[in-house]
Amino acid sequence: MTYHSIAIDGPAGAGKSTVAKQLAKKLNYTYIDTGAMYRATTYKALSLGIDIANPYAFDFLDTTEFVFKNGELFMDNVNMTILNRLKEVADNVSLVASHIPVRNKLVQLQQLIAENNNIVMDGRDIGTVVLKNADLKIFMVASVEVRAKRRYEELQKIGSKQTLQELIEDIQRRDDFDSSRDYNPLKQAEDAEMIDTSDISIDEVTDLLYEKFIVKLKGEI
Repeated sequence: MTYHSIAIDGPAGAGKSTVAKQLAKKLNYTYIDTGAMYRATTYKALSLGIDIANPYAFDFLDTTEFVFKNGELFMDNVNMTILNRLKEVADNVSLVASHIPVRNKLVQLQQLIAENNNIVMDGRDIGTVVLKNADLKIFMVASVEVRAKRRYEELQKIGSKQTLQELIEDIQRRDDFDSSRDYNPLKQAEDAEMIDTSDISIDEVTDLLYEKFIVKLKGEI
């Protein structure tokens, strides 16, 4: 059986996860939020009290279970949706995600999922590393202000006290870190199409990608 995949990359708050989740539902595909896997790894590392600056201190990943159900990540049978949005997780996930052993382990898991499912996967290195042969590659961007406002509204729903200015600064810091890291940095794949979501609704972006994907599949038949 041939499985199909869509890779959506871009910086934090560009709308990747929401679009990817809606698109997966529309296509009846499995949605994989790779960012959630890195955030959950960060949460577990902090909970265990390990030195997160040590790239080789993440042996617990060998016995950690990641399962996606209805677009939400369960780590060791715990729903990580709210825990992944804790400020201490957001403050440290870029460091954790920069570690080569951590990335290699999670990329391996992500590729294994893709080998056995039709998927929509979003992250920062999907089109360039994880799914180099994806059927459709999208690089999604938006202004820092728009991204911060989206994240602010999202966090307000779960009672976060972070201010909009704090989020703008966090996003700028994360952009710089993710784009400048030596290993698997955030960048647009050569065969990916850039879409700026600053002035487009999430529903409009979802419909646009759906049409692009269907047209692409028809061209392969």
